[in-house]
Amino acid sequence: MSEANFNITATDKAGRYEQFLEQIKPCIEGETYEVSLLANVSAALKEVFGFFWVGFYLVKDNQLILGPFQGSMACSIIKYGKGVCGTTWKEKTTQVVPDVDQFPGHIACSSLSRSEIVIPMTVAGEVKGVLDIDSDQLANFDETDKRYLEQLVSIIIKTLYV
Repeated sequence: MSEANFNITATDKAGRYEQFLEQIKPCIEGETYEVSLLANVSAALKEVFGFFWVGFYLVKDNQLILGPFQGSMACSIIKYGKGVCGTTWKEKTTQVVPDVDQFPGHIACSSLSRSEIVIPMTVAGEVKGVLDIDSDQLANFDETDKRYLEQLVSIIIKTLYV
C-alpha cells in the first residue's frame, strides 16, 4: 500500500468522488488481505466524506457478518433479506434509502442513522458482502453517490476477488 494523504480539492460531489477514486486506487492496489483492504477503504471514506457510519458486512455461513467499519458500534449479524443490507444481498442491487424509518424492516443499529446507501459486492453472480454507509441526515445519498460508490466497489472486487 502506498501512503494515503488524500488531497480532495473539488467542491462538488462528483468531483470529490472522482478525486477520491483516483487517489484510493494506489492505496489498495495489490492488497490481497480482505480485512486490511476493507478497513482502509472504510477509514478513507469516513475521513474524506465524513459519513456517520461506513463499513462492510461479509457473507459468512449464509448471513452477513460485520466486517471492518468506522463509526459507532453496529449490528453483528444480518439475515438474508432483512433490513437494507440483507435486502441488498437478496436483490443484488444497490439500495438508496432517503429515510430509513420508511424502509420496511429497517434494522436500527443506531437511532441516529437517518439515510443509508448499501452497495453489493457481487462476483460472478454471488454476493461476497456489502458496503454500507449511513448518514445522520435525511436524503443524504443520491444517484451521484450510487454511481461512484459502485465504481469503488468494482475496484475492490477486482483487487480482492478477480
